[in-house]
Amino acid sequence: MVGENRDVFVNCPFDAEYRQFFYAIVFTVIRSGYVARCALETDNAADNRFDKICRIVGECRYGIHDISRTEVDGNPPLPRFNMPLELGVFLGAKKYGGAKHRNKSCIIFDREQYRFQRFISDIAGQDIHSHLSDIDRLIVELATWLRAQSGDVHVPGGVALSAEFAAFNLTLPAIYAARQLDPAEVTFGDFSAVVVQYLTA
Repeated sequence: MVGENRDVFVNCPFDAEYRQFFYAIVFTVIRSGYVARCALETDNAADNRFDKICRIVGECRYGIHDISRTEVDGNPPLPRFNMPLELGVFLGAKKYGGAKHRNKSCIIFDREQYRFQRFISDIAGQDIHSHLSDIDRLIVELATWLRAQSGDVHVPGGVALSAEFAAFNLTLPAIYAARQLDPAEVTFGDFSAVVVQYLTA
């Protein structure tokens, strides 16, 4: 639909351990005709991080939330609550944001179907998708959801998209080399641009 808001807020871990899952999400979102947005899209020390997240949530109709990484970490060992917090902001915007936000829609991922009930049972009424820490399964679940949201018959199924992502990964070293980018310094903006370049080549 012309003019439809297809911005998607991506709420997930950004660390090295999760990076391939994050890249799979961004690739699937862009390949499906949507725009991936997240807290990493700007790097401005003058911005308050939480204010930035709230602004992006306010601008996005859709949300992808992976709450699978809430386990304790560090010294002393403490849980990571950034993802549940940002999910709460998104659900709060839908609930209390008025007509502008009433049509917000999101998908929530966890490692196991009902694991979330042990640490965030208040969302027990939501449909939680399990990716079992498997990238292919994540892509299939996400692609199915995005295709349903768009109603676009040209968006491929998740199995085909997973194969596309694997092929894309094989081309990444050459693309990075052509852009004179070291993989360790690739930003969210860089990666999004590379995906667009690959898909439109």
